[in-house]
Amino acid sequence: MDVIFLGTGTSQGVPMIGCKCAVCMSPDPHNRRTRTSIHVVMDGLHVQVDAAPELRLQCLREGIEKADIFILTHGHADHVAGMDDLRRFCDLLGGEALTVYSTDEGMGRVLAIYPYAIMERPVVRGYPAFKLAEMPVLLDLPQGTIQSTLLPHGGVNTLGLIFKERSSGRKFVYYTDCKRVPREAVDFAKGADVVVLDGLRPLAHPSHMNIDEAIAVAREIGAPKTLLTHLTHLNDHSELAAALPAGIEPAYDGLLLKL
Repeated sequence: MDVIFLGTGTSQGVPMIGCKCAVCMSPDPHNRRTRTSIHVVMDGLHVQVDAAPELRLQCLREGIEKADIFILTHGHADHVAGMDDLRRFCDLLGGEALTVYSTDEGMGRVLAIYPYAIMERPVVRGYPAFKLAEMPVLLDLPQGTIQSTLLPHGGVNTLGLIFKERSSGRKFVYYTDCKRVPREAVDFAKGADVVVLDGLRPLAHPSHMNIDEAIAVAREIGAPKTLLTHLTHLNDHSELAAALPAGIEPAYDGLLLKL
């Protein structure tokens, strides 16, 4: 299983508009964060999770040329605003609609923003077409399974995702954009090879876990490797990496995991 971190930043991105702080002005490429999304390749199946506003640039940067299915974790702008650029993947699927899995809230947001794309096939080549589907608790595919669980994130629920590749048995957990990880979700994540957690910043936040909260959840799950994502400009990559406990690291744009 391959996991490509297309973006690891917040809704404002890093550097932020009009900010001259040390992180926003840093020459370290690890401190340049586009909005959060990942691309998972599981036994050849390409799964795109979320569509940041920079999706097109992220895909060009990382050489992403295929998406078989798309999962929207929730309908906030930094995760849904790039969906129009999924149109190219419809072309690459032979003119078929791209299946979009999400929650009721997420599907409603897609319908509101992209009503012109809700159809079985693109109108013409080069147009987007999305087939909306509620994300099941267990999506059983020939290449493996994708389990979902709901994570509280302010006034909405985010889809937490647990990928298990059939051929290798490798398990990858992706819990972005959440204030806490319920006991059921902690139990689902047990035995994972890698876990990704929302770790917004050192300070408390009403709808995201801060660094200390993410560390506490990581210890509960007990994975050999945990990565923090959705990082603000209050996190300098090298300083955060040095301060985190063993087995916990900050993710960064362009990070490739081979599980």
